[in-house]
Amino acid sequence: MNHTITAALGALMLAACATPAPESAVPPAPLADAPIAPGYEATGLLAKTLPELSAALASGETTSVALTQAYLTRIDAIDRAGPRLQSILAVNPDALAQAAASDARRASGDALGPLDGVPILLKDNIESLDPMATTAGSLALKDNITGRDSPLVAGLRAEGAVILGKTNLSQWANFRSNDSISGWSSVGGQVRNPHMLDRSPCGSSSGTGAAIAASLAAGGVGTETNGSIICPSNVNGLVGFKPTVGILPQEGIVPISPSQDTAGPMTKTVTGAALMMNAMDAGETDYTAALSADALQGKRLGVLRASVGSNPDIIARFEASLEAMRASGAEIVEIEESNVPGEFWAASLLLLQYEFKDSLNAYLAGAPPIVVTRTLSDVIAFNLANADAELALFNQDLFTASDELGPLTDQAYLDARALVQSASRENGIDRLLAEHGVDALVSPSGPLSPRVDPVNGDVWPAWAGAGYLAAIAGYPHLTVPMGDVHGVPLGVSFMGARDTDAAILAYGYAYEQATRLRPDPKYLETAEDRPEIAAAMQR
Repeated sequence: MNHTITAALGALMLAACATPAPESAVPPAPLADAPIAPGYEATGLLAKTLPELSAALASGETTSVALTQAYLTRIDAIDRAGPRLQSILAVNPDALAQAAASDARRASGDALGPLDGVPILLKDNIESLDPMATTAGSLALKDNITGRDSPLVAGLRAEGAVILGKTNLSQWANFRSNDSISGWSSVGGQVRNPHMLDRSPCGSSSGTGAAIAASLAAGGVGTETNGSIICPSNVNGLVGFKPTVGILPQEGIVPISPSQDTAGPMTKTVTGAALMMNAMDAGETDYTAALSADALQGKRLGVLRASVGSNPDIIARFEASLEAMRASGAEIVEIEESNVPGEFWAASLLLLQYEFKDSLNAYLAGAPPIVVTRTLSDVIAFNLANADAELALFNQDLFTASDELGPLTDQAYLDARALVQSASRENGIDRLLAEHGVDALVSPSGPLSPRVDPVNGDVWPAWAGAGYLAAIAGYPHLTVPMGDVHGVPLGVSFMGARDTDAAILAYGYAYEQATRLRPDPKYLETAEDRPEIAAAMQR
């Protein structure tokens, strides 16, 4: 899009997308309690990427217990003290035991795969059988300890991954209010962006994005409905991959929209994302097989020019990225048009509202008996009864509007679904790929992150990127870092047709190998800590 996001559209683009907290939750505290100081950058093994850590475990350079303990120590220093990122809601009390079991397997030559012993974080709307609640950031689910793995977690566990803990998120995956604040939940408070602490970490997989950027685990799992993997990866300087909807089962994930919801990996490298996909996808695809520095050779990439936006810094970095793709053998094809019907955005929101009510009611009906909120209506009532904690910063207008809607047999829902899926699929991505003879579509991944604004809610600059097409179509979308602007990260997107996931990862890998533009976080309090900005501001 090339226009300023309205409040309602902001919630749509970023969705997945006095009351005591759970005992395992990290208690929020004012940032003033922990003044910012230099020296929070990761060093040694913790600065390494997931593939490097996998190799270090395989070679005996480190053990899973040592690595897991190092991450737990860093979580105490960076998330609970230091800059207080507030990215972790719960640490798994069984993590060190899982690490010890992994070390024992390796010692006996029975390692389960490249992820054996690798610590992984889960967004806290994803169930695991570990003794941690799945809260979606809401105190209404503080007792939602299900004792079951979602299928994707079962896949990670089957490869020996250590489930390190659960990450904070935009409450209810950023689908509670049009005036929401990305990265805020009543359970964990406001997630901080480790690159610049007053900048939005974006939603709703904000905690996963901040934690992985800050080297609090080797990799993390986010979820997306519309932008909630891509946006936090973009603003935290990560690789984020939203696979084709349906490749990763949705069971065991607090839902918004069955037609759009999916989990996906968030890591420092494309290879790390591919390794995680291998574990989470129960199918036969090897997502690492096609990763090659030559993967762009002879490929045609369509530039969604209407989505580039007007920010000159984004434009400059995007043009440099296109040159890197050309140098890697790709042919760049300009696509000037990218239109959707005028009623597209209203229909997109209506679809989410219908599906949210239906799928959340089904999820809550199957929650453990101790969870007293069994319907969306119950959650609305809970929020009103606990307004000081739940409604302290913004309302629940999306909840109430959703709860007023009827069943999925309503013609209004059927018409909305048909309109948006047609516009994003056969008349959207599929048409653009076919008419222009291109293998994938590229664009910036999003705008530069704004400051967190607890008074006005999310206030985003003029939008850049077209990830909504892939999100609503249910097609694969990858973001790869393309540097930063005054210390604020940004990424470039690769989008493709349904089930071209391995190819999209390969294109992003070739670009990543040619550029290597992932920025490390500096834990600045504000942009004015940058010398060039401080000098200009103080003249």
